[in-house]
Amino acid sequence: MSRRTRRAVPAQGAPRPTVSVCRGCCCGTPKIPDVDHAGQLAELRRSLGELATVRAVECLDACEQANVIVVQPSAEGRRAGGRPVWLGLVNDPHAVTDIVAWVGAGGPGLVDPPEILDLYTFRPSRRVQQELER
Repeated sequence: MSRRTRRAVPAQGAPRPTVSVCRGCCCGTPKIPDVDHAGQLAELRRSLGELATVRAVECLDACEQANVIVVQPSAEGRRAGGRPVWLGLVNDPHAVTDIVAWVGAGGPGLVDPPEILDLYTFRPSRRVQQELER
């Protein structure tokens, strides 16, 4: 029998998708040259406006995938089976455009992402995933 306690899952969840943009250790820094990091975050915020919560977060501990963006489903998307989608190497403005279109249409659980985003999708370790859930 496990002694670990499970955290209670909130009954409702976020009413809209959440887009977490890593801006810690390697993401959003000159370590990834020729990327307008501030512009990337500003574009997500401007384009998604009231459709999603866009937040800059500290290091998501997936530095080998910099720049990292995690798209978390809305409460409705979670009820439909959506789970957070981790996107790495998001260093191209076209990728941001594809993310905006997908999240604007509903995001995880409600709308399949554009196929091109499959190139950016990765699965971090369970420990790293759990950190984001806190």
